[in-house]
Amino acid sequence: NRQCQHVALKLYIQSALLGSELDTEFEVYRRIAESPESHPGRSALRSLLDSFEVETPEGKHRCLVHIPLWESMLSFKHRNPVGRLPQPVIAFMLKRLFHALDLLHNECHVAHTDIKEANILLPADSSIMTQFEKEELEHPSPMKEVDGGFIYLSREMGIPRAFGAPVLCDFGSAVSLDDGSEHREDIQPNFYRAPEVILDIPWTYKVDIWNVGCMIWDAFQGEHLFTGHDSEHNTYRGRAHLSEIIALLGPPPPSLLAQANLRSKFFSDEGNMHPYREWSLRMYFVKLILQISKVNSLPVFLYRIHIR
Repeated sequence: NRQCQHVALKLYIQSALLGSELDTEFEVYRRIAESPESHPGRSALRSLLDSFEVETPEGKHRCLVHIPLWESMLSFKHRNPVGRLPQPVIAFMLKRLFHALDLLHNECHVAHTDIKEANILLPADSSIMTQFEKEELEHPSPMKEVDGGFIYLSREMGIPRAFGAPVLCDFGSAVSLDDGSEHREDIQPNFYRAPEVILDIPWTYKVDIWNVGCMIWDAFQGEHLFTGHDSEHNTYRGRAHLSEIIALLGPPPPSLLAQANLRSKFFSDEGNMHPYREWSLRMYFVKLILQISKVNSLPVFLYRIHIR
């Protein structure tokens, strides 16, 4: 029996160049498919329905077949006039995200390494796709032929009547941690990089949890907890990021620094950070205190999530 359903296709334009990233994504999908179906994290992770290859004059292109998803949590946040996510939405997203990570870490033995609001997507009710299909059949989109291919005019989609539960997506940067090797890869979005990554320390699944903590501040407050912006070079720098972390949390423990390949780059032999923009640190700390005073419900809110 053949089943008709709407699907989303992810087409790799340069499959050959992606190489290991594409292989990694397939391996993660395989592990998810083989994980316990009863685990609550299964529904909180994007699954792979199928895959196939398309051959063009430029070569072969791999296509992944997924259940359609709507907008990301980042887009959802930007649609909010205050530029933040409401507490109930954050609470629901966190619960789903931790179920997803529990499955990835403990069943699939994989670290995601690229958790951000843009990689958490919301499903929409199927009526939106049915209506889109109906309109396309009744009034086909204008098209033109260019260099042997066809270009179609984009069609506006309607507004879903309802959204589904958030789903964690994009496993192209995921890393398998059950291979017995030490991992020091340069991972994570700049704003969310864990201290281990900045200092070149062997990292584990814990980097995902750090990542989530920083992202939740963004979602709740509408701006980054740490920016890593180096005013001297006007770009992201590890020293700027570390100085912000230390301003908030204090210096790293000696046991952590002892494992750092880049210890001497940032710290003295005594464990003190090399002098760097002290005035900016003071201003950052004052700004942070003011922010915390505005969102003093955040610790209580997170505590309530924890005890549920």
